[in-house]
Amino acid sequence: MAKILIVEDNAANMRLACLLLTQAGHSVLCARDAETGLALARNDQPQLILMDIQLPGMDGLAATSLLKGDAQTAAIPVIALTAMAMKEDREKTRLAGCNAYITKPLRYKELYEVIDTLLATDLPQ
Repeated sequence: MAKILIVEDNAANMRLACLLLTQAGHSVLCARDAETGLALARNDQPQLILMDIQLPGMDGLAATSLLKGDAQTAAIPVIALTAMAMKEDREKTRLAGCNAYITKPLRYKELYEVIDTLLATDLPQ
């Protein structure tokens, strides 16, 4: 399965995402802030990133923009995780470079479906 980076500052949300991903057979990298997430993305080259939008310090949109602007990490698909569910919030994530958008609380079927779709289309064959 895939190596997936989770960037999430909320401990309960992090535990849930880790549990869901490991149960699906993925290996998981964890970061509690954007700066750590950027470093892990560059150094460990995950196949996919789950990015919380509301992070302390640098937010997830700024971090995604940096990832997409870096040749080392630009091709890694990013799924925005957010409690904000307004149409304009979805547009902001798209403009920052996110490949998909999932609202919290996480629903495992939706999470698995989005991950499977992105991995099928974005992983090199």
